[in-house]
Amino acid sequence: MCLILVAWQSHPDYPLVVAANRDEFYARPAAPADWWRDAPGVLGGRDLAEVIGDAGTWMGIAGAQHGQDSPVGARFAALTNYRAPSEKRTDARSRGELVAHFLRGDQTPADYLHDLAGDHGAYNGFNLLTSDLHDLWWYSNRSKSRVPQRLTPGLYGLSNALLDTPWPKVRSRVGAMCEVLAADRGQIGSNVESYLQLLADDRQAPDWELPSTGVAPEWEKLLSSAFIRSPNYGTRASTVLRVMHDGRFDFVERSFDADGQTGEVSYRGRLNLARDTGTVPAPR
Repeated sequence: MCLILVAWQSHPDYPLVVAANRDEFYARPAAPADWWRDAPGVLGGRDLAEVIGDAGTWMGIAGAQHGQDSPVGARFAALTNYRAPSEKRTDARSRGELVAHFLRGDQTPADYLHDLAGDHGAYNGFNLLTSDLHDLWWYSNRSKSRVPQRLTPGLYGLSNALLDTPWPKVRSRVGAMCEVLAADRGQIGSNVESYLQLLADDRQAPDWELPSTGVAPEWEKLLSSAFIRSPNYGTRASTVLRVMHDGRFDFVERSFDADGQTGEVSYRGRLNLARDTGTVPAPR
């Protein structure tokens, strides 16, 4: 993901609402969101590129079995890369496996991230959000403290810098998310288009507002919009997730290539909101 907007415990009907864009080169193979055959109860896209490490994803949920109640507790995770081209290593493990390992495992969000903090050097820069729908945690291996942070109720914006870094698209889309949330009457399956439209904003920031992350100025300009369009690189997926207090959820993903929208998938079900207490490490 390159833009994640999270409303945590800040809507009367939803403990969790997520609206996110994944940006990537169009040539990199990926599968749209679906139930994972090799991990029942996990729903998300799949990175199909050859990588070091396990096949991963950018965002997903667990704790539902094809719309049926699951004995596994609810889990959510999403990830963005940290933009620092001068620090990128070719021998690093795939960051997408961090999401997949959490979704497949049974550690608490806090335990998982604290274990990961001791092994931060295996990966290029990342931001990782993990939740069991009781707590929401954030960790980045590029934060100065390198200590996982439990997030309090509120609305958060995350792009390719640290949490709530006020890049133009983060500021703009957090404001838009506030408006959409206020108009959402808490009905699963309705009002999703409003979230997808706020993610479709392709306005680029003025030059004086652009961050300096080490990429060429023309790339800073291109990457400054919430929705990115170019011949070879752009927003590949826009995803909306809403979870209600009783565990009912909807998950909608709209896919794109260089020529425009290529498809849309939509899932509904119920997550098991019972709190897991297991601490068995996920596979590495």
